[in-house]
Amino acid sequence: MEAIATIERLTNPVSTYNQTDFMGNKPTIAFSHLGCEKNRIDTEHTIGLLVQAGYEVDNDEELADYVVVNTCSFIQEARQESVRTIVELAEANKKIVIMGCMAQHFQEQLLEEIPEAVAVIGTGDYNQIVNVIERTEKGEKVKLVSPEPTYIADETTPRYRTTTEGVAYLRVAEGCDYRCAFCIIPHLRGNQRSRSLESIVAEAEQLAAQGVQEIILISQITTNYGVDLYGEPKLAELLVALGKVDVPWIRIHYAYPTGLTPKVIEAIRATPNVLPYLDLPLQHSHPDILRAMNRPWQGRVNDGIIERIKTAIPEAVVRTTFIVGFPGETDAHFEHLMQFVERHEFDHVGVFTFSPEEETPAYSLPHQISPEIMDARRDMLMALQQPISWRKNKTEVGKVVDVLIEQENPGTGELIGRSARFSPEVDGLVYVKGVARLGSIVPVKITEAEPYDLKGEVVSS
Repeated sequence: MEAIATIERLTNPVSTYNQTDFMGNKPTIAFSHLGCEKNRIDTEHTIGLLVQAGYEVDNDEELADYVVVNTCSFIQEARQESVRTIVELAEANKKIVIMGCMAQHFQEQLLEEIPEAVAVIGTGDYNQIVNVIERTEKGEKVKLVSPEPTYIADETTPRYRTTTEGVAYLRVAEGCDYRCAFCIIPHLRGNQRSRSLESIVAEAEQLAAQGVQEIILISQITTNYGVDLYGEPKLAELLVALGKVDVPWIRIHYAYPTGLTPKVIEAIRATPNVLPYLDLPLQHSHPDILRAMNRPWQGRVNDGIIERIKTAIPEAVVRTTFIVGFPGETDAHFEHLMQFVERHEFDHVGVFTFSPEEETPAYSLPHQISPEIMDARRDMLMALQQPISWRKNKTEVGKVVDVLIEQENPGTGELIGRSARFSPEVDGLVYVKGVARLGSIVPVKITEAEPYDLKGEVVSS
């Protein structure tokens, strides 16, 4: 549920990867990336494939012959951002290749309504990017969208990372077999298909060799990893295997609460480089709403699982997300959610308003909630969470914690990074005084806490 549509322009040109001796008259290609980290990995593989084929990939859209827009279509806000980006490029008379979720979603309309769009590529077809560019260069308008996406890249697929030096996302599976009433992801990305354990470990070794300090495991439901391949979840076995990879931090995203079995919890607890950080997209607390969301199993176990985690891993950092304004959510349902959040005191909470998606069952449910009420509930829940997050952060003051340094303010020299408590993009930051190399993990004494961020100083050895 973290697919918030924020444009992330590539900050690093890939000129060092250009195979100029083989380029000839090949066009220059720029990228505009929107959406979640799953989309980011698709972008990174697409760049890698183009570079391998000898194309110049640049971050300057103005100078590029083509701009590849990797779109998001998860919620209405994301689609609007995708459309704005495409329209801006069209007005600049760019040749546009539209890929990703919106291409999967609206393939016909995009080619018909945007003359500058020379190709659309579905979520399971980006591995054909070189062929697509070659065809468009011959004047063809290309639509390459598999009705049922089945492709998933592996450790042999070229990749150019667009994250900061020290962090990389590692996709363990693609697609989803669940059919939550509000979610369009299965329609856009297909059913779950896991990579083999050996393939994932091999890519982790590659990332470690590149100097990556933090690997973030992602899929639609990471706790379901391996069910389709092995007949049962294999996340615990995967964590144990990754524990042997020379990477200081391994973080898990998108863990369904029912998948946090005693076996998985023990693997987290016993594997030193697996962070005790759990991203649990709970979505709601009330059984009635969870039933309407087609997540009825969750309402019976939420409280118990959270308490079991806290008992087994007292130092665990728990992040979750909720949807407010789901059709039929009454004041009583919302009050139940407020009490749930107050009771469990999560470290980090994200709140989203319900977005009606046409291809989902929730789109036509009765008792739709007005945008005004949804916005008010979101604001109330975030206002409730803010002092909780602040209180959690204050407990860090005086501690010396490891911080991954990711940025430097050129004006002030202040360093910016994250402790193990914070995941990129969705949680807070640590603002650090002192000297440290970008992409390194250094000890930092925390001196000040804010509602969502921390401040500290590098501890000299």
